[in-house]
Amino acid sequence: MILSGREIKRKIGKEIIIEPFDEKLINPNSYNLRLHNELLVYEEKVLDMKKPNKTKRLIIPEEGLVLEPGRLYLGRTLEYTKTDKYVPMLEGRSSIGRLGLFIHVTAGFGDVGFSGYWTLEIFCIQPIRVYPFVEICQIYYHTIEGDYDKYSSGKYNHNRGIQPSLLYMDFLKK
Repeated sequence: MILSGREIKRKIGKEIIIEPFDEKLINPNSYNLRLHNELLVYEEKVLDMKKPNKTKRLIIPEEGLVLEPGRLYLGRTLEYTKTDKYVPMLEGRSSIGRLGLFIHVTAGFGDVGFSGYWTLEIFCIQPIRVYPFVEICQIYYHTIEGDYDKYSSGKYNHNRGIQPSLLYMDFLKK
């Protein structure tokens, strides 16, 4: 079951943390999250799963930044979120998608216990100007049935900013 916007509001500060929280961003069954003003781009033409890949930081100025097709931009939400009771999910806003801008490739699913900023896997169909702090996506919450373990991986949990892929760490375990 998905929590309603009213239920999200009732749970804020208790079972759901969204910081900063703005009541105007609540939807009927979700909450809009905003794009921070920083992006990361990979510097290498060929990315390697078994090693850290070099990135470069970009700042989105107030007048906006034009994103180019064929390039992956890693962004993050302005908001920090946390919940130990619900399954958080992230989706792009339809108005954003209708401009050919996609905010996640495969990482729209969160785990119970995740806390941090959401890294966004941003790509576009055609050049598009983006602006800092735009309402870019929405988070919604599912209830979970049965006993469960909270997400405790050190790889992405409790992050402080944009997270490039840390897949190489999985190879170190083997």
